[in-house]
Amino acid sequence: MATVIYPAIVERAGDGYSVFFPDLPGLTSAGRTVTEAVINAEEALAGHLIVSAEYGDDLNPATDIAALEHDPEVEEVARVLVRAEGPGKSVRLNITLDEGLVSAIDKVASNRSGFLAEAARELLAHRRKLEVA
Repeated sequence: MATVIYPAIVERAGDGYSVFFPDLPGLTSAGRTVTEAVINAEEALAGHLIVSAEYGDDLNPATDIAALEHDPEVEEVARVLVRAEGPGKSVRLNITLDEGLVSAIDKVASNRSGFLAEAARELLAHRRKLEVA
């Protein structure tokens, strides 16, 4: 899977903002600011793509943002396009790690590759948040 882009709606939610994806029921995100909510929406969409791929679920096609109908019960703040990288095919790597680190990974994970991929995703998301802050 390559880059996907889905429309999302940002709405007021108490002291912050929530985000939902009309094409992906149940997929939501939130944040204290609009920017934080949208950044969290990117992470939520990326996670949703990974889980959907793992379970072989089909994704609804993305609706054109201009074609989304307005819901009078939603206090819209913005409509945004959210981009995420879907999982692609696996690429075999040959890496070198300290043996103590490998041992520590093996104690907590049944799959080294999966553990390292999850750690990389989390660190990348953290660094993206720092770039925005």
